[in-house]
Parts: sequence; C-alpha cells; structure tokens
Amino acid sequence: MSDRRDFLSLALLSAAWASVGLGQPAWARPAPLRRPRFTSDPFALGVASGYPMTDGMVLWTRLAPNPLALIDDASPHDLAVDYEIAEDAGFRKLVQSGTTRAEGRFAHSVHLEVRGLAPGRDYFYRFRAGEFTSPTGRTWTAPSSGARTPLRIAIASCQHYEQGYFHAYPHMLGRGTDLIVHVGDYIYEGNTGNPLRQHDRGECRNLGDYRLRYAWYRSDAMLREAHAHCPWLVTHDDHEVDNDYAGLQSEQPDEIAGFAARRAAAYRAYWEHMPLPRSALPRGPDMQLYLSRTFGDLLALHMLDERQYRSPQACPTPPRLGGSRVYVDSCPAWADESRTLLGTTQERWIDTQLRASRARWNLVAHGVVMTLVDEDPGPRQQHWSDSWAGYPAARRRMLESIASSGCRNPVMLGGDIHAFVAADQRLVPHTTDSPIITSELVTTSVTSGPPPQKVIDAYNRTDSTDVLLADGSKRGYLHLTLTTERLEADLVGFDSVRTLEATARSVGRFVIEDGRRGLQRA
Repeated sequence: MSDRRDFLSLALLSAAWASVGLGQPAWARPAPLRRPRFTSDPFALGVASGYPMTDGMVLWTRLAPNPLALIDDASPHDLAVDYEIAEDAGFRKLVQSGTTRAEGRFAHSVHLEVRGLAPGRDYFYRFRAGEFTSPTGRTWTAPSSGARTPLRIAIASCQHYEQGYFHAYPHMLGRGTDLIVHVGDYIYEGNTGNPLRQHDRGECRNLGDYRLRYAWYRSDAMLREAHAHCPWLVTHDDHEVDNDYAGLQSEQPDEIAGFAARRAAAYRAYWEHMPLPRSALPRGPDMQLYLSRTFGDLLALHMLDERQYRSPQACPTPPRLGGSRVYVDSCPAWADESRTLLGTTQERWIDTQLRASRARWNLVAHGVVMTLVDEDPGPRQQHWSDSWAGYPAARRRMLESIASSGCRNPVMLGGDIHAFVAADQRLVPHTTDSPIITSELVTTSVTSGPPPQKVIDAYNRTDSTDVLLADGSKRGYLHLTLTTERLEADLVGFDSVRTLEATARSVGRFVIEDGRRGLQRA
C-alpha cells in the first residue's frame, strides 16, 4: 500500500471484519513467506538491536540489495529471513534460531521481538537471506535485579550527513559503550549549503524520499557499526519530518493541508529503519514513541516524544511558522496554561512512570533543551519558542511532576541546540532560594553546525546560578557512566568533523552523587 489512505483503509476494514466476529479477511492476513534469491548483499544497511528487556530485545535489519534505489511502493511479498542468537561471537553456543518475516509493505524491514533469553547476559545475533549472511551484532538483556554496573551510555543528537563525518560513533565504541540513546534529528529532511559530502538532493516529502534518505545515512560505515555494537533507544525531534513542525502543523503555512500525509510517510520510514518495538508501529500519522525501560535496580530510562503532541509555537515570525526568538511581553499566548509540549496523555504517563519507579537513577531523554535563559539580557525577556522555554506552563508541570514523584536521582537528557549544556533546574530559575529539582545534560550535535554565539553567551552569563557550562564550539556526544554511587558525565567534542581524522577532547566533566541533587564539576 503506497499511501496513507490505503494504509488507514486496510486498518479500518480489518477492524470492521473483526468487530463482526469474522476475524481478519484473507487479504489482510500476513502473506505467505517467500525464500528470496539475491545477486548482491541484501544486508548493506547493517543490523541493529534495541529496547533491551530482561528476557529479550528487538533485533532489526532491512533487506536492501540496492539500498540507494528509490522505493516509492514496497513489494507485496514478505520474505523469509533466518536468524541465530548465540552466547558467543562464533555462534558455537546457539540459544535461539528460526525464521522471521521481512515485511514487503515496510520496505522488507525486520523487527524481531526476541523473548525467552536469560536476564543480564550478552548475546550475539545474525541474519541469513538467500546465500548471504548479515554482519554480526552484539546485544544484551537487562538484569532482572541488581545492576549491570558500570553502565556506560552514549547520548547522540543532530547528525546531518552532509555537514560532517560521524566520528562520535567510533569514539564512543572505542572507549566502551553499552547503550546508545539517540534524542533526535537522526536524519535531516533537507540539504545544506557547502556540503562536505552529498546525499540525494531535495527535501523529503513522500515515503520514497524518506526511505532513500535513511538509506543514505545508513550507508555510513561508522553509523552501521554503532548500531551493530550495542542496543539503542531512540526518539525523534523535528528533522525526521520537517524543521520545527508542531503536531500536525508544518513550518510552512502552505503545507499544512497535506502535512498529515507527509508526517505519516516520515513516521513509516522512521519505523522501517529503527530497532523499534511493535508498539511503535505507525498508524497513519500517529506513532507511540514514548516508553520506559528498566535496567535492574540501577536505571529507569524514560523516552519522551516532544513533537507529535505539542501545541504550535507561540507568536511565530511571519510568514514562517515554527520556532522564533520571542519577547515574552509582546506575546499574549506565551503563558497560556493549556499549551503543551508533551500532550495531556503523555504528561500523565511520565508522571505515573516517575512515581512508580524504584530505580536508583531516572534518566528522562527528550529532544529539546529544558534549561531556561534570557537570550537578550536587558529589560525584556527573550526566549526560543521551539524549546521548553516556549512552553512555560508545560515546563513548570514537568518540574512539579518530578519534584512530587519522589523518584530517585532524576536527570534530564536533551539535544537539538548543537551545543553542550550542563545545568541545574529549579522551579524559579537562577534563584538559590528555589531548590534544585533535577539537572539537565544536553549533548551537542554529532555533525550539525553550531548555534549563534549570542545564544551561548546568554547561557554563560556570570549571574546565572544554574548553568555550569554551555559550549557550542564542538561537535561530539555525551558519555555517561552510571554506578550505584554516582553518575559521571563526559562531554566529548572533536576539533573538526570535516576531516577524515578527528581528535577528541573532553569539553567538561560533571558528577551527580546518589541522593544529592545538582551537578558538580569533576
């Protein structure tokens, strides 16, 4: 089925048949599996795993013998893919094997939800199709109790293929990383001026465009290796669909009428190329990405979706919609209590998750920055409307939820701004009488260019009591090491991502001690 109308029609008709007790019609049931034959390697896009649980995880691949070919409409045929899971890289100690389905309607992607494995173990996996065998991936299951410690987590964001090389990934693997969390802008839907390396031209607008863009990104060997190295958890920001989109609103006023179809295409391509669980399968323009994973007694990791349910940004600068730098006193809608970043349902969900958590550490991964600073110090307050700052009522509700939940050691993890930020969060910012509720660690971009220096200078104002560091000069990633005693954060930046060789250096190191709110310099 090639468009949103057909996709929704199938779902509605299947539901209608089920409602009258006839089950699914024959044409809506999974097609018989075909054994494929290939003349070139169908595993050119690699393998991936994600979302570890105590007894399994999601294993991903996509059969693409011609990965950079445009696919507007997927094949109707589902293909058989064999898989093996073992305790060793040589596959001498097999624990599971079988045959799974590469679904034609989803560009022959595989989302194998493995169950029945032992908790707290490392595993290796691979796929076979035709005469070809995939690269080997490494993954693991979460412990049922206790801790996998130290747990090393890398946070990545904003990786424009055309603006640089993905040096962050081999560096995070070389230093030791157990889990990668991507907080958005995995692809960019448009092009860039003066590209270092060029992918397909034009802005993505339909399913074929988005599929091709993901294939270009996955053609990068550094990115493929990172996916094979360890499990990932992911959430999106705006560029997986359209710059600064909010809910069903595009940043371009003339695109709003058809934006639901564009979002549906973008979400479907995102599903096809990520190791997502079946619960995230898109239904037209809707996709549930927010969820939690618990890793023994050590960590609960909560993934938020800050795009799909948000209210439009307040007081945009005409004619463009989306993010703007807004003077608060000239925007009556700014403080509207009904405006939301997460949507009412997700706000209730994260409140419930935090209250129920018994983990020592609670990491909340989100796409945009929470730290609040006045970007134009003076008599008037100016804020960027696309971040948490542009949704002050929602920001307050989130902080109040964290404060009242009683969860241990809450830490926010952000991205989007193309800069490192390390800051504490209070209900009344920059006021020492207001207690620290949580801290935020924001990763810089993997490759995407820096923000205006004026913005970084605003974060680094000497009168700020909350911001310990802001630096937009480096591309890189955030590396966390969690133990039962502390969280250690290393902000890793590269001198340049526009050369084949790159030198990494620590931009800053911070520690949060168990049971003690607030960042400390390491």
